[in-house]
Amino acid sequence: MKKNRIKEYTIDAAAFLGGSALFAVAIDTFSAPNAIAPGGATGLATIFNYLTGLPIGTAILLINLPLFLLGWRFLGWRFLARTVAATILTSAFIDGLAPFLPQYQGDTLLAALYGGFLSGLGLGLVYLRGATTGGSDLGAKLLSLKFPHVPMGKLIMAVDLVIILAATVVYGTMESGLYAVIMLFISSRLIDGVLYGADTGKMMLIVSDRNDTIAARILHDVERGVTVLKAKGAYTGEDKEVLLCAVRRQEVFQIRAVIKSADPDAFIVVSDVGEIIGEGFKHMDKQ
Repeated sequence: MKKNRIKEYTIDAAAFLGGSALFAVAIDTFSAPNAIAPGGATGLATIFNYLTGLPIGTAILLINLPLFLLGWRFLGWRFLARTVAATILTSAFIDGLAPFLPQYQGDTLLAALYGGFLSGLGLGLVYLRGATTGGSDLGAKLLSLKFPHVPMGKLIMAVDLVIILAATVVYGTMESGLYAVIMLFISSRLIDGVLYGADTGKMMLIVSDRNDTIAARILHDVERGVTVLKAKGAYTGEDKEVLLCAVRRQEVFQIRAVIKSADPDAFIVVSDVGEIIGEGFKHMDKQ
């Protein structure tokens, strides 16, 4: 168990370091020098940097600090541990590498494209290990406690759009906001590609002798619904229970960690789902 834990921490560290470095290049070389604020805490920090000269990484930490405190209060420290580590590392890389990285100020469209590519690749590595970099993701999670009927995806989009609109006003040019939307779109596509491709979700089937424990932790820790299916083993003839869980791509790692800690010998099937409609996902369109 100790060796496995060390291995997990090593992989986490490598992903966070690589992801943070790529994200820092995206911000320091491409987005910030071209007045592109692509939503989230990073976009807000870019605005503060433009107005006050405050380093972007430092601003990201200051913006996230109250969110971390609220998250610890309402979501628990387990949810925040990886996110806090990834955010501190990302902020340190942005400020630490800024004096040494070149600033591209040529074609702004190219800056948005390359910035979106590198930021998506970097954030994808961070998300792959079950963390985020705070900002709109954490803010939307907290807002969902107040507005549980609003899907998380829409809350994140709303937060990002407000920040992009604010940047448009601050920079005094509509092009800044339009390029920010392009960068945000490219980044989100790359994040999808790094995680699980372009599908919209995953379906997990879990067979374990500790299904009750696993189901309870998925409901409590990940806040996803679980359905218990009755089954029968063809070889043994024994009655079994199979857990069915529909999740978002970034939640697969969290659930795998839950299963691994409860029953390392569990049987897991993860399949692509083209569309998920229902509570917590996409709502049925009214005809």
